[in-house]
Amino acid sequence: MALLTFELPDGTTRSIDVVQVLNAGYAGRSQADVAAHVAELAELGVPAPSVTPALYPVSPYLAQHTEHVSVQHGRTSGEAEWALVVDGEGDLLLTAACDHTDRELEVHGVAWSKNASPDVLARRAWRLADVQERLDELALRAWVTHDGRETLIQDGTLAELLTPGYWAGVLRERGDLVPGTVLISGTIPMAEGVDQFADRWRVELSDPATGDVIDLAYDVVRMPAPIG
Repeated sequence: MALLTFELPDGTTRSIDVVQVLNAGYAGRSQADVAAHVAELAELGVPAPSVTPALYPVSPYLAQHTEHVSVQHGRTSGEAEWALVVDGEGDLLLTAACDHTDRELEVHGVAWSKNASPDVLARRAWRLADVQERLDELALRAWVTHDGRETLIQDGTLAELLTPGYWAGVLRERGDLVPGTVLISGTIPMAEGVDQFADRWRVELSDPATGDVIDLAYDVVRMPAPIG
């Protein structure tokens, strides 16, 4: 299992022993956005899903606080997302996340690709109840870096995605809304013409009402070539 610790706005912390991680996919509220994401992935050779939204179990140890993601080749990519975390007392937390995915492996199976790299989570979180009334106003953005130059690649709001409440209901029906559960939301469309196969990813989840920003960033590090 993984141990994650989140700092809340009041300065307190919550530590979570992760028991399960679930990655939502094709989870836009707008079918046009879902179709756009399917088209983005189709350009990479990823077959369309049989049903939307989708839900992919991920190994619990892949939920990480980290500044480095090691990859085997140059065709891996992050995705700006929010994460719903069930803490030890059953309280629901909301934070920023980046689902790093192996695009080469994804053409053979989305569930496989989701297990090839970490789900990177920010080190700060909000109590879901504290932002519930303005969820659709929360902004979600991502930047990629190539050769030291940072470019905005994703820019939207939580209004574009199925809500944390929707997914909490799904988990409750499945018997999965238990302490130690992490659900990653699915992503928003990427900007056309921006190379997603980057040296670095940075994600922000921000609250315009308060000016508070939850962020994460990590370098994408190529591993040495295998021998044999």
